[in-house]
Amino acid sequence: MTQAIAPRAAATTTGGVAFRVRALLLLLLAVIGAVLAGAAPASAHAALTGSDPQQGAVVGRAPTQVSLTFSEKVAMSDGSVRVLDPRGKRVDTGKATDLGGTTYGVKLHSGLPDGTFTVTYQVVSADSHPVSGAFTFSVGAPSQTSVALSDPAVGGGVVGALYGVGRYVSYAGFILLVGGAAFVLACWQRGAGVRPVQRLVVSGWLALTGATLALLLLRGSYVGSGKVGDIFDLTLLGQVLQTKAGAALVSRLLLLAAGALFIAVLFGAYARRDEADATDEGDASGRSDASDKGDGSDKGGVDADAEKRDLTFGLAIGGAVVAAGLAASWAMAEHASTGIQAGLAMPVDVLHLLAVAVWLGGLSALLVALFRAPAETQIDAAAVRRFSRLAFGSVTVLAVTGIYQSWRQVGSWSALTGTWYGQLLLIKIGLVAVLVGIAWISRRWTAQLSEAPQAKALATAGAKAGAGTGTTAGTTAGATALAELRTKQPTKVPANSRDSSSGGSDSGNADSRDSNSGHSNSGDSRRAAQLARQQTAVATARQKRLRDADPARAGLRRSVLAEAGVAVVLLAVTTVLTSTEPGRTEEAAKQATSSSSQRSGPLSLTLPFDTGGQDGKGTAEVTLAPARVGGNEMHVYVERPNGKAFDIPEVKVAFTLKAKKIGPLPVTPDRIATGHWSAIGVQIPMAGDWEIAVTVRTSDIDQTTVTKNAKIG
Repeated sequence: MTQAIAPRAAATTTGGVAFRVRALLLLLLAVIGAVLAGAAPASAHAALTGSDPQQGAVVGRAPTQVSLTFSEKVAMSDGSVRVLDPRGKRVDTGKATDLGGTTYGVKLHSGLPDGTFTVTYQVVSADSHPVSGAFTFSVGAPSQTSVALSDPAVGGGVVGALYGVGRYVSYAGFILLVGGAAFVLACWQRGAGVRPVQRLVVSGWLALTGATLALLLLRGSYVGSGKVGDIFDLTLLGQVLQTKAGAALVSRLLLLAAGALFIAVLFGAYARRDEADATDEGDASGRSDASDKGDGSDKGGVDADAEKRDLTFGLAIGGAVVAAGLAASWAMAEHASTGIQAGLAMPVDVLHLLAVAVWLGGLSALLVALFRAPAETQIDAAAVRRFSRLAFGSVTVLAVTGIYQSWRQVGSWSALTGTWYGQLLLIKIGLVAVLVGIAWISRRWTAQLSEAPQAKALATAGAKAGAGTGTTAGTTAGATALAELRTKQPTKVPANSRDSSSGGSDSGNADSRDSNSGHSNSGDSRRAAQLARQQTAVATARQKRLRDADPARAGLRRSVLAEAGVAVVLLAVTTVLTSTEPGRTEEAAKQATSSSSQRSGPLSLTLPFDTGGQDGKGTAEVTLAPARVGGNEMHVYVERPNGKAFDIPEVKVAFTLKAKKIGPLPVTPDRIATGHWSAIGVQIPMAGDWEIAVTVRTSDIDQTTVTKNAKIG
């Protein structure tokens, strides 16, 4: 009875721990789902900042083309911009052209009727995210239209959700692959032969490879129609391969092929060599006796150590190249590849991704080593301390690169608190702070770790045995048990199971006799199977006792598990963050929209002047209608200080948009009457904060220029 109860109790304890771990993982997955479900579809990282005609504008005659200005470069294809008449019929030529800078246009057919026209656009921003929208303008007067004005759900729906999941899985796979391999090479080389660690790294490679293939297939539908049926459209796939995002995904797949070779060497030849070294350490005394007779074994050991160091160095260099290449496949196609200081931002982004992978991936490997590694290959305290130092360095790199990226993508305090990107960034900073706090607790547990908990436990068992048989015998018993554990000898059945063992032995003899006679004994086979299960349960219980022998190690397991939980949520927030419009871009779009709404009527400026000569003072009033992008009508009224019209020889006007380095654009108005000058067809190429300079000449030698800024467009 005792034999049956003890294994069940051990199994119950183990099952309880496994249940708690599974419950925590399910909770974390629920949090991830809430974060991803609560996020809007992938936001555009380029914003429409202007158009000609403008949103809601009423023009006297039909334009020959429609132009759109974005906050950054975008990729367009045939049909990216569509113009529909009041009946919903397309009136554009279909081919969009680059008009320079970030402005794009599409030609319209001639002979367009009066009424309200609808403009829809669907493009891809420079950081590979889809951008879509629509607006209306009218010719002659507004009218009824059969076109339903609504934003296309680009980047949303089922395809958008699948694409978001694929992005998350790809980030997670990259972290497990790179971080797990770095943990083995830099911190715990014996871990190359530990099955749970091997499964972790291989799972990372499989996740990243599968997610990359899925993203490649989803990409065409994600930035296009959003239909599930278009996922396997080979025509769309061919178009994707010609884009920057497609090239990045293909490059990632090629690097993953090299990563597969790296994993094969790491867990193949490298792991076998490390196991051979461990076996040599177990036979150290035998080698010592042999070395007394000659130095041939010493020379062989030196050669083996040098060969292992060379292999480690080669794996480290090759792994670093592959890891940097994988990180660059994100940096060269997403946020870092566009905006200000892109040349500096991309290598900084590579360092940021590598630091995240080394920290969180190494943390995952440490978690697996603490919970799943067999008792005979428990991670030693020195390896944990090495990872602690490595993690500290990674966090330092993460902080420096993160501060730069935050400044680059946010740009102002108002964007940090007033945009969704800034708010997500604050959440991410808070999670990192929590993670660092838990890591500090883990460092405290690490400082208390004993070097070899299993050796300590077995030595204690040997000491207890020595109390009855003598010190030497007890020590020998402990050493024998440790050697048996490290060499993975079959587990001995406890003393209270001798009867079953004897029965098993007898049944074994019987089975042997029956075998010789060609018959089987099913009853003895069942007893043998039951004995094997009992032996496995006893071995599992013993391994758990050895893992729990060091209280500091148990505390470290709890804190590392908490770190891993926070890291999973942090990764979910980061995935959403990379799909959100940066705060700097969002604020720029708001300012452009605000400027457009403020400048809905004619512009009127009053500029006092003084040429310095006799009768050289006065006021110039400039009016510009309708004060928008395109053609405008300008009038200049010059008056004396007493309000009477001032008859002067010459007036000139110039427009300069310093933010875009446009201008000065000179305009020489015609004299209409005393003190009244006018010009028709004054072209304003784009919206912005324009500097308007008025040059007034009151005599042959007296002249001055006065300036004032105004929002136009």
